[in-house]
Amino acid sequence: MALYPAYKKYKQTRCAWLKEIPEHWEFKRIKNVASHNDEALDERTDPDLEIEYIDISSVSLINGIEKTESMPFEKAPSRARRKVKDGDIIVSTVRTYLKAIAPICKPQENMVVSTGFAVIRPRENLFSGFAAYLLQSNGFVGDVVANSVGVSYPAINASDLVRIPAVEPPLEEQKAIARFLDFKTAQIDALIAKKKSLLDKLAEKRTALISHAVTKGLDPSVPMEDSGVAWLGVIPAHWKFTRVRFAIEALEQGWSPQCNSDPADDEQWGVMKVGCVNGETFDSTENKALPDDLLPLTQYELKDGDILVSRANTKELLGSAALVKNVRPRLLLCDKLYRMKVAPIVDSEYLVRFLRSSIARYHYERHATGTSGSMQNIGQDTLKNLPFPLPPKPEQISIAKYIDSVASNISMQMQKVGNAIEKLKEYRSALITNSVTGKIDVRGFEIPQPAEGITS
Repeated sequence: MALYPAYKKYKQTRCAWLKEIPEHWEFKRIKNVASHNDEALDERTDPDLEIEYIDISSVSLINGIEKTESMPFEKAPSRARRKVKDGDIIVSTVRTYLKAIAPICKPQENMVVSTGFAVIRPRENLFSGFAAYLLQSNGFVGDVVANSVGVSYPAINASDLVRIPAVEPPLEEQKAIARFLDFKTAQIDALIAKKKSLLDKLAEKRTALISHAVTKGLDPSVPMEDSGVAWLGVIPAHWKFTRVRFAIEALEQGWSPQCNSDPADDEQWGVMKVGCVNGETFDSTENKALPDDLLPLTQYELKDGDILVSRANTKELLGSAALVKNVRPRLLLCDKLYRMKVAPIVDSEYLVRFLRSSIARYHYERHATGTSGSMQNIGQDTLKNLPFPLPPKPEQISIAKYIDSVASNISMQMQKVGNAIEKLKEYRSALITNSVTGKIDVRGFEIPQPAEGITS
């Protein structure tokens, strides 16, 4: 933050994250500068009233309100009660680790938020734009989390939340700080959006390269022939066209007893979670400890060489697959995962790459069942009937090695972009915190005007 000067004079406070503030600023508490939870719908509300509802899962610290749901009042959840208006700030008082905090800007008519939010309404001497940034600052968010009670479902009472310290600069200064942060965060958010777009393009490139390799091979000069499957197209003429059922010796799903929420230590039995196959490789830490009073069904213990496929997951993750390698003892297959044992004619690395390809995903999506948008299922027959272009085994091994090489290179690029995004987010957060706590003086910052003839 060396680009911006500090204030000339500061004064001490008794607050750890507001240790000192500009001398002319007022040290107060949220309740001194804002009201909270002023308006709510009651049970006498017209059942046919159409409300625009915001739940805690629809709000994030960086993106603000990400979605809303329209519904009649009579079908709304019982927590859909708090009314909001332009200029309010909503702060989650439950599951506070999610940091669901957002300003309300030009809301739709009849917008209502969950009672899991505290609705903070700035008084006349607190500019709502400044207040929104203050309530998103690291210090305030840290105090909310620190004062929450509970381990699995931490929460804070609204009355405790509004006792958290705040500052009140002169009103015009608040507006200047808000204008500065509006401009700078918009710049940072635009950079983050560009880098996220680059991540999407790299992911698409990786998927395309993998799908091409497992359906067309590495030698573009070999003769091709029609596979007989319209969405698969042509494959090398010397490849065998088969189904996954003829490439495996066994397919089974596991066991899901009621487990502890913590992962198992190295000496405990653990049951895998479906997330163990969501990444590029098998993640053995994605497990839950089996209670000591339950005997393990040892026939489900994982072994090196097992191929795991998610049979129940969200649409995007359904069919995720991973090869088990270097697995420790005492980890068990869960019933949301299939386990495959490959036939001798198949290379496990090659089959996993094919199962993760866009070709396989298209097949899963066509045959998935389930009415929920958040959870889909694929049956054993769907997986067994997946069309499978099968090269000779030496060629399978070569293709798998090629895919590992190109995928690793793209993954490294994605990691660098991901790190850059995290640094931008950290800078954004620090800039907000330093501005609203007076660590930097941005009053003299002039927002550049667009060049003549250019409009935003």
